[in-house]
Amino acid sequence: MVTQDAVLDALRAVKDPEAQQDIVSLGLIRDLAIAESQVSFTLAFTTQSPASRATMHSMASRAVGRVPGVSKVQVKMGSGQPARPAQAAPHAHGHAQGQGPSKAEELIPEVRQTIAVSSGKGGVGKSTVTVNLATALRQTGAAVGIIDSDVYGPDIPLMLGSRGRPGMFENRIIPVEAHGMKMMSIGLLVSDREPLVWRGPMIHSFIQQMLKDVSWGALDYLVFDMPPGTGDAQLSLSQVIPLSGVVMVTTPQEVALLDVRKAIAMFQKLNVPILGIVENMSYFVAPDTGKRYSIFGEGGGQRLADEYHVPLLAQVPLDPATRLAGDEGTPITVRAPDSPQARTFRDLATAVQRRLDEMAAQRPLPKIG
Repeated sequence: MVTQDAVLDALRAVKDPEAQQDIVSLGLIRDLAIAESQVSFTLAFTTQSPASRATMHSMASRAVGRVPGVSKVQVKMGSGQPARPAQAAPHAHGHAQGQGPSKAEELIPEVRQTIAVSSGKGGVGKSTVTVNLATALRQTGAAVGIIDSDVYGPDIPLMLGSRGRPGMFENRIIPVEAHGMKMMSIGLLVSDREPLVWRGPMIHSFIQQMLKDVSWGALDYLVFDMPPGTGDAQLSLSQVIPLSGVVMVTTPQEVALLDVRKAIAMFQKLNVPILGIVENMSYFVAPDTGKRYSIFGEGGGQRLADEYHVPLLAQVPLDPATRLAGDEGTPITVRAPDSPQARTFRDLATAVQRRLDEMAAQRPLPKIG
């Protein structure tokens, strides 16, 4: 049987990197609850930096996960003034008394539209589509932010050329500015070579923190780069806020379509609107002859769009310059705004805006009286 003392002893091994004291003595542990083999608690941070918060969250989850008999650990991120050490808290067994998930209006009250960019599998260029869609939206004059939700492969800082760490003001995180957009990523808080081993509750807490604890301000669009697949990040984001819609990215070949179908089915179950399909790496135009090659097959994106009765938003060619622009931190829409590739992404942004407007017009009007 898992005991409170065993959990607290494990947590005493976790130190605040800045204060050099353990998190139990600092009174950071709140709402500790033990239900059979499942443990949950809140880390009530005060003035710790984002990097320290991420480090302590990860270490605390791992430490409790190693306690004999523990099968599941849920660590939430909170804020507040230091409290009495957790060993003084009574009634640790059973479910914690706490509030449910915050409403979207409370988390990001000044954000008008929330767009997820997702895929069923890795390697289809989802992050490339994300950054170029976001920059194309920005070029329309819109205020845009990006959240890198791909906690397993946070590539957005590299693709936007961001190397600095986010700041803090009044105990809130100030997002990094990149190409006129606001951006946050776990990649800004950890070393490039540090492996990220995340459990489901950690992903949920991270997504909540990226919404609740970051000063996003007024935005027309907040774009989320999702990890591939149908896992905890997609579930958490869909549960925390009502997404305006999701853009599904695929390549033309059948193996990619198979995985995207699974992802679409998941979003449909979560009642997240499907904005449409982006077929990436649709074709390659040889620079010497101008001949067009369908390296990964053709027509897959259109078949998928027809199957789910959603629009094919764009067919993006396979292009070395787009890849090079991402590697060097300047998206092709910024580096070569007059190129055919940049025009394709601007057309994609226009299609997404049109689709959002159409879906907003279809929503029923509120009843009066």
